Amino acid sequence: MSNEQKVREQEYLNGVLKKIDLAQLEAEAEVKKSNGSLSDVAKAWDDVRVKTSTYSGIVETAMSIRQQQQAIQERQSAKSRAEDRYKTLAKQKEKPYFARIDFLDNAEENREKETVYIGLASFADDDGRFWVYDWRTPVASIYYDGGLGQVDYMTPAGKQTADVVLKRQFEIEKGVIVTLFDTEEAIGDAMLLNALSGESTTKMKSIVTTIQKEQNKIIRNTDADLLFVQGAAGSGKTAAIMQRVAYLLYRYRGKLNSGQVVMFSPNQLFNDYVDQVLPELGEQNLVQLTFYQYASHRLPRFEVQTLEDRFEKNKENEKIDHLLGSLDMFKAVQAYAQDLNKSGLKVRNLNFRGEPLLSKDKIRSVYYQYNENYKLSQRLEATQESLLRSLRSQVGVQMKSDWVELAIENLSKQEYDELVGAGQVRLGDDQINDAGDMTRLHQLGEGPKERTFSSDAAERKFLAKKIATQALRPLAKRVRRAGFININAQFVDLLRKLPHYLNLADYQISQQEWENYIEAVIEKVKNRQLSLSTTTIYLYLYDLITGKHGQREIRYLFIDEIQDYTPFQLAFLKFSFPNAKFTVLGDLNQAIFTQDWASSLEEDFASLFNPDKVDFVELTQTYRSTKQITDFSKGLLRDGKTIEAFNRSGDLPTVKVTDTEAAAVAAVKKQLQQNAEDGEQTAIITQTLSEAKALAEALKDEPITLIRSENQRLAPGAVILPSYLAKGLEFDAVIVWQADAAHYSKDDVRRLLYTVTSRAMHRLSLIGYGAMSPMIEELPDSLYILEDDNV
Repeated sequence: MSNEQKVREQEYLNGVLKKIDLAQLEAEAEVKKSNGSLSDVAKAWDDVRVKTSTYSGIVETAMSIRQQQQAIQERQSAKSRAEDRYKTLAKQKEKPYFARIDFLDNAEENREKETVYIGLASFADDDGRFWVYDWRTPVASIYYDGGLGQVDYMTPAGKQTADVVLKRQFEIEKGVIVTLFDTEEAIGDAMLLNALSGESTTKMKSIVTTIQKEQNKIIRNTDADLLFVQGAAGSGKTAAIMQRVAYLLYRYRGKLNSGQVVMFSPNQLFNDYVDQVLPELGEQNLVQLTFYQYASHRLPRFEVQTLEDRFEKNKENEKIDHLLGSLDMFKAVQAYAQDLNKSGLKVRNLNFRGEPLLSKDKIRSVYYQYNENYKLSQRLEATQESLLRSLRSQVGVQMKSDWVELAIENLSKQEYDELVGAGQVRLGDDQINDAGDMTRLHQLGEGPKERTFSSDAAERKFLAKKIATQALRPLAKRVRRAGFININAQFVDLLRKLPHYLNLADYQISQQEWENYIEAVIEKVKNRQLSLSTTTIYLYLYDLITGKHGQREIRYLFIDEIQDYTPFQLAFLKFSFPNAKFTVLGDLNQAIFTQDWASSLEEDFASLFNPDKVDFVELTQTYRSTKQITDFSKGLLRDGKTIEAFNRSGDLPTVKVTDTEAAAVAAVKKQLQQNAEDGEQTAIITQTLSEAKALAEALKDEPITLIRSENQRLAPGAVILPSYLAKGLEFDAVIVWQADAAHYSKDDVRRLLYTVTSRAMHRLSLIGYGAMSPMIEELPDSLYILEDDNV
């Protein structure tokens, strides 16, 4: 790179910065102008005259109030737009762009060379000249998708081809080009190495400047109904997905908003980790929740199995758990629900004043009086309408009852006024709903008028009808909510009849084992407890019976750590979000909850979609860890998915196994001190929460934070956390605690050890006591350094 070229590039940067300065001044002036307009509108409230002497005056007052409210909303929107513009320009001023491409567009006849600078957001001057293009524009895809020469890229008009003649990358700090270099690659290794060598933080960073070709395919895919991303630990799959959300919001701006995009993530800690990525890119955050939160929200009266319980305590019988999570189970629930069209619905009496008003037999007879061709939702709706008619007819019956007479006699003045009082003030077709408007009118003596009656009998009849209607209203509410269906009994009945819909022997489950399981479930249901697998079955059965149509407004659904889901859960989510396009991502090597599904999960989930609308992307290159850490982690796996280490060098992982726990704790303290001196943020990862608490107590004199639950935030500095909370996170240095034979010897924790070791970016230490883990012992000596027991 010649000095002359660098000078020219600095001149271009200086020109961009001057334009941004001018645009900032304009945005600042617009903010001040909007503030002044808001003040003017606020003063205009004093000019509103409240007229209540005539009907037309009241209408005029209401219209004036509404106009003032609309004026305020318009000014506030203008102010908000100006403030957002100012913030965006402030970010652009720090680093206006990070790349340049020169190319010849094959679609143009004259084929003149075009030059495009690419940044986090577009910037154009008042004359309409684009100085910087947003990284999400179609033309920017040329930068990510290949080297020099012919590159295909997608535009709204279809596929286009360009001849790329220059690809240049920049590092800009405080308005000065620090480095720039030309490359034939999509993203030069120099820029990528510089990005990867930085320290970890408590927030995920955007990867816009270092998006790889395979990641770009994920980000810009708009055709697939299911995009399945298998990525090795540290391959940038989660970061790419966050950029994908930003791209979709940009691509479909005006047609798609962040409230129509949902991400199911592994835990709340992870949600906090990624919550700054979209705002940094100028987009509002999408809806983020865990599957536990979703299930708990839908079943507020039940105690749903938590992440901690799922990992440490309430593990199902493995064979039964395999059955409950299968697509066979999903189909069995469908078949069982369909048979409810003929018989078998479990209902409960609708009691009124301690006695059945609508009995179970009556409700069942109504439910099954309709043609068998009725769908379950139609049958339920027809039953609800019939039961509501029965309740309405009961009003007249109850009006004549003794309890109503007694209620009328015992009415207090306040109760009487509440029953007799008029409703809202109505002004023709307009209605004053605003509390402030009502207050203004009441202050002037304009309020609801008292009701008058022609006779005592008319008054008594009115009161009786009101009292009877109010008393029956809770029953009507239960009918509308299908509260007469005994879903608990229905769920247990499903489990009892399950052997009619699938073969238990296919899952090596005996009839006695299944009956024992049902009894255990009954006890949990009585105590209002459900495991995560039974929760999904319970909800799906309820939705089929009640005809729930899911959340149809959601357009895109993202599922991270897909390997932690069963096929049943994934099928249920597809049912629950019927209009959404799915993007799922994970690392099947990290299947610590659902190891039985790891090999077939892609195929099982894909079978639920049109094959022509399914795309698979595999990211084998891992960028998070040094080559030495990656080689060690992948060496732990047997028959795992392909993992390729990025050529970033570092120290070999260290393994230390002491004779006593006290010596191991001392080794942890020494390693913590070394990491702190080297500026490495450390995470000590234990298997379980109880082990994390015990270690935290042993290290209470050290500056370290214990992460007890997923609802905590990551703290700066050293942390201790259980393994299942570490998923999706990364740290400069990781200490794996109790990496010994007592904790890591069985194959069922092999993937767990891979998962926790792959959290480390620059340094990995494994410390235990007693005997060495056979999983580590069987690795080649060249993959790690075995330290002696001298602390």
